Amino acid sequence: MTSPHILADRRYDFWADAAADAVEERLATADDRGPDDPVVIKGGISPSGVPHFGNMNEVMRGYFVAEALRERGHEVRQVFTTDDRDPLRKVPRKLADLDGNVVGLGEVDAGALGRNLGKPYTSIPDPFGCCDSYGDHFSELIRRSAELLGVDIEVVSNTDLYEDGTFEPATRHVLEHRDRARELLAEYQDKVDGAYVPFNPICGSCGKVTETVTAVDLDAGTVDYRCTDMEAGDRTIDGCGHEGTATLREGKLPWRFEWPAQWRVLDVDFEPFGKDHAEGSWPSGEHIAREVFGDEPPVPMVYEWFTLEGEPFSSSAGNVVLVSEVLELLEPEVVRYFFAKDPKRARDFSIERLDQLVDEFDRFERLYFGDVEGEETERHRAERAYPFVVDDPDPDRVRIPYTFAAVLGMTDDPALRETMARRSGHIPENADGDAVEAALARVEKARAWAVRTDNEYNYRLAESLPDVDLDDATRAALADLADFIEAESPDEETLQGEIYETARRHDVDVGDFFTAGYRLFLDEEQGPRLGPLLAALETTFVLDRLRLDG
Repeated sequence: MTSPHILADRRYDFWADAAADAVEERLATADDRGPDDPVVIKGGISPSGVPHFGNMNEVMRGYFVAEALRERGHEVRQVFTTDDRDPLRKVPRKLADLDGNVVGLGEVDAGALGRNLGKPYTSIPDPFGCCDSYGDHFSELIRRSAELLGVDIEVVSNTDLYEDGTFEPATRHVLEHRDRARELLAEYQDKVDGAYVPFNPICGSCGKVTETVTAVDLDAGTVDYRCTDMEAGDRTIDGCGHEGTATLREGKLPWRFEWPAQWRVLDVDFEPFGKDHAEGSWPSGEHIAREVFGDEPPVPMVYEWFTLEGEPFSSSAGNVVLVSEVLELLEPEVVRYFFAKDPKRARDFSIERLDQLVDEFDRFERLYFGDVEGEETERHRAERAYPFVVDDPDPDRVRIPYTFAAVLGMTDDPALRETMARRSGHIPENADGDAVEAALARVEKARAWAVRTDNEYNYRLAESLPDVDLDDATRAALADLADFIEAESPDEETLQGEIYETARRHDVDVGDFFTAGYRLFLDEEQGPRLGPLLAALETTFVLDRLRLDG
């Protein structure tokens, strides 16, 4: 059997090239492909709760491989299947509307879910009332999330594949070879007895998915069934006891057969998946593909799940963030950079530390353009991967450091923002209007980050001189600091040190002196490092405020 870690031993500057090579090797040995057949890259998901940022792992890994193959001249389809024929086994605690807002069950028609446990997702009314079903709602959210990241995926509904007959030949094939299918499944799953039939009909009476098939008639293309109870974790979903007949379009294959059936009907060449599948579904899927269908499985690639603030993504526990939320804080290219990293390494996505991720991206960009020195491996990786991350590489693009952009977000005045950025040297003197506008666009995202995390940059500049009660020594120290700034035009670190020295010269408590500065400029008792803040501001504004002139 092919190890799902097949790509782990190949050394490339960018991991997607190893995957693309493996796909091309597969194409070279395939004897059932036409010259115009596209390469098919697939991902997939089962609708459950909130389609969060972590679910984009599969979309983005497939995207980079697709782009590498397109660069080599291949036509590529990137499809993403939704397992929406699966039964709803429990009511999620959270849902998301089509705009990406997470809501509790009390804000929607939760009864639409509770009344339909055991039924396929596409047979359940949309709790928001905006799509044809709950399954369709979830699929649309996935499509929109990918679109926000600049990835055009073809969302494929399993329900549609069953109902339009696409799955029917594969389903018939499994049932024709059900003895062999049963024998293979028993190697991977307990409780597979001699009566097991690999097909789950949908009850014609109650609409639930049932697992009890009593007879198979392949000539007629039907199965007889009895609607029995379904185990769903620690609870049981009652069957209605109805006995009936279903066609092969009125049900579904169990997951371990459905996955290789997808590979067959969609002609899948490559599929990334999480490490949970590597130890469970992949071995059985590969085995079934070869031994039941007689197919060569697609090239696999296992990726590590990443965590959110050190904890697993969990809709039920509320530990989720949506793509739309992330893009309020980061540019799409920074997000794509995150997913361009080595998929075999576990990582944490920390909103608290987004400044570090943005700094990494900015360095990655400068490495590509040769503006900074770096080790040979990281330089080669940047040269290779950067064009996949940024749509329009531009050596003249201006990036304001994320934390400094958060400082600029302390004011809403566009002119003051630009003045501060230019004074600090983060916008070159020769930057044109478009470059300045693009650079300052990061400010709103950094400001949103500061507010969301309530960090040291979550302050606002006082637009007018606050009413501050200062003693004579402090007033004199502030005036002395103003004189120093006017004479020396110090950089931020020099100014930070001078604030300490000025307080000591005037026998003013250092802590009280910093508090005075924060009150004058922010009307707060504390704030970010005062030296860098004052160094960034327009000089006349700083001098007037320190001299208590307005």
